[in-house]
Amino acid sequence: MQDKTGMMEGVRRVLLRPEFELLPLRSAIDQIDFLPEAATVTITASPAKGIDSSLRYATELAQRGFEVVPHIAARSIGDHAHLAAVLDTITEARIRRIFVIGGDAKKPGEFSDALSLIQAIEALDYPLPEIGVAAYPGGHPFIPDDVLRQALKDKRPYASYMTTQMCFDPAIISNWISDVRADGIMLPIHLGIPGVAPLHKLISISARIGVGDSIRFLSKHMGLLRRSTYLPDKLIMGLAEVIADPSARIEALHFYTFNQVESSEEWRKGWLATLDS
Repeated sequence: MQDKTGMMEGVRRVLLRPEFELLPLRSAIDQIDFLPEAATVTITASPAKGIDSSLRYATELAQRGFEVVPHIAARSIGDHAHLAAVLDTITEARIRRIFVIGGDAKKPGEFSDALSLIQAIEALDYPLPEIGVAAYPGGHPFIPDDVLRQALKDKRPYASYMTTQMCFDPAIISNWISDVRADGIMLPIHLGIPGVAPLHKLISISARIGVGDSIRFLSKHMGLLRRSTYLPDKLIMGLAEVIADPSARIEALHFYTFNQVESSEEWRKGWLATLDS
């Protein structure tokens, strides 16, 4: 077990390696001024707006000097020709990392899941040094846990890291990390946490993406419904021991900002200032 000093040093380490997830909406550009210099920024895939919207924002942010990671949803890619065009755009923008998910498009093209898209990308031999994949400590609303675990194993040879889906229960996250490590899945983890955000927005988005059980956990254990703003302090403290554990291989902190970068970045800087004092 880590002592408190070791745990806080682990927290400090990941706070110094933040990623900020933005939604491909007009408000994303308004958040640029609040991002740290040369920050890593991920742009989500929107089935409603399509891949072009994500790539447009990703290209603009890359031109402004940020390390950008566009989400590529397999079910939103029509065929191999469409995939090649998407990769051409990414290459021209000098983007070096992508994050591949299955996606929520109701009528997929040639690619029904993330693995098939990643394998197609490998076959096209584009210069992408890093590919991230999704992981689900709290489960998925439509996919059984055993299927999720096998998919993660299948993607392991192609992926550089995995980013965990939003979950509010530190015990669920910690137990999941122990389980996947015991199962031989050793990909580095980018630990996904909610940023500072209005509570009503967090509840709405959480219900939509299928993490309603975590919201109920918060309501029961943290008096969440008496607040107007969510702060991730207790989640981070609940995860401090596993973050500090080298065998967990947690290498970055991934903020789900809901395009509320300013408040999340102020929270991060506040924690760093406290830890450095």
